[in-house]
Amino acid sequence: MTSTEALPSRLLGVIDRIPPSLGLLSGPDQGRVSLPVRLAWSGPTEFDVNDRRQRLTLYCLLLDCGQRDDIVRYVNGTLLRQDWPRICRLTARRITRLWERRLPELAAH
Repeated sequence: MTSTEALPSRLLGVIDRIPPSLGLLSGPDQGRVSLPVRLAWSGPTEFDVNDRRQRLTLYCLLLDCGQRDDIVRYVNGTLLRQDWPRICRLTARRITRLWERRLPELAAH
């Protein structure tokens, strides 16, 4: 039997996961980050923040799947702002627009 109910939007709850300030993002600016399996269930679970490619993968994953506590814990506000132009090319535009509405300093970059 096939359900005719629509699936919930991927954007449901995204705005609630975005911290109100870049200053709250206390993730490391160097070293390695190990994500729990609930976030990195497919692919690597460890990321080197010093490696820009790995950091971009980490941040895109967190913006897409992380809860607010995860984002605050693993994302560094300075590095996010620095990487934002690349993140915008790698992440769904609908998600990055919500981030930019909540944190206008990202859009100004």
